[in-house]
Amino acid sequence: MEHPFMILVAILETIGLGHFAHAYPHVLYTWLVMVVLIILAWLAGRNTQMIPGKMQNVFEVVLDGIEGFQVDMMGEEGRPYFPLIATIGIYIFISNTMGLIPGMMSPTSNINTTLSCAIVTFVATHYVGIKCHGLKYVKHFMGPLLPLAPLMIPIEIISHLARVLSLTLRLFGNIMGEDLVLAILFILFGQYFVPLPMMFLGLFTSFVQAFIFALLSMLYISGALEEAH
Repeated sequence: MEHPFMILVAILETIGLGHFAHAYPHVLYTWLVMVVLIILAWLAGRNTQMIPGKMQNVFEVVLDGIEGFQVDMMGEEGRPYFPLIATIGIYIFISNTMGLIPGMMSPTSNINTTLSCAIVTFVATHYVGIKCHGLKYVKHFMGPLLPLAPLMIPIEIISHLARVLSLTLRLFGNIMGEDLVLAILFILFGQYFVPLPMMFLGLFTSFVQAFIFALLSMLYISGALEEAH
């Protein structure tokens, strides 16, 4: 959902890139999220110490929490995939919350952004499965009994493709709806602070949606790591 006024779009209009800005605002704000994450990472890591400073301490708490939860869910064999899971979770959370700022938009309120995130998870899941099991990975699609393979393979393929649709629409629908409600409240009651409770609810929803996406990514990759039965 686009706010009535978007800062980045207005800036690009002044330099003659208004057509691109209006056609692809989600791309602009995706780039902004990337810049924000790069700057935060640089600030946290530029002066790493044994006794961490405030920024380093915050990042260590967040990343240790994500890693600990991931290892609890996936086991030690899931630890190598921590950078992927943490990046997806943090990127989606920042993208979700950006729409709470007047003049900004959530990149994840555009279905193209959520689809790209879902495709990353889908490709990573099957890459991990093939890397771990080789050609034996096909057994994940054949079911428990070989005679059932002709029936199970189409069902499993549809099921795995449906994961992309599920991840895409769940995230897109929730963030799009949240931004739409906020935009309407700001237009109707902005001067009376009525949107504030909705903004706090939106912050909670943003976290929950990022958590669910990261959690499902963990479960899908964990399933690919398991031996087929």
